[in-house]
Amino acid sequence: MNPFALIVREIEDSIAAKQKLLRDAGLVAQLAKLAQDCHDSLRAGGKVIFAGNGGSFADAQHLSAEFVSRFKFDRAPLASLALATNSSAISAIGNDYGYDQVFSRELEAVARPGDVFIPITTSGNSPNVLQAIKMARRLELRTVCLTGETGGAAKELCECLRMPSRETARIQECHILVGHILCGLVESMYFEREGAR
Repeated sequence: MNPFALIVREIEDSIAAKQKLLRDAGLVAQLAKLAQDCHDSLRAGGKVIFAGNGGSFADAQHLSAEFVSRFKFDRAPLASLALATNSSAISAIGNDYGYDQVFSRELEAVARPGDVFIPITTSGNSPNVLQAIKMARRLELRTVCLTGETGGAAKELCECLRMPSRETARIQECHILVGHILCGLVESMYFEREGAR
């Protein structure tokens, strides 16, 4: 194995996925609409809610933190949370209702109509994410799932932003890029200014 060649190939593969993303006008339009919906929800007193497993759980927390703290400039906090960050709640819900309910149960407790729900799943098939999407529909939340190329089962339940890859690492890299763009757009729209680089 040539480490140098492997590193170069990985970077090239990542760039190629992002170039596909750039050329997908439909996905870019979806992202712009999601940013507007997040902005409108926040203006109306709503919040942006994220959820995911594993690396997607880390992304959910990361993106929620960008809303609550700051992204490109100092400003007031924006209402957002990531589900399942309370380990006691996870263990209680998992024990009492099953692990597939850890997101949906908490979502039912904290969400209100008008909130925006952004589940993240590379496969689109995570049972607990799918249960949360079903709950979001019951609660009348605007729901847009970040997935991989196929969309998995999630595409049958809600709108999906489908990243142009079937490889987990590439999908996650696109998710964080799209998430950062979303944070920057919402921040700039809400505070009516161009985000500082």
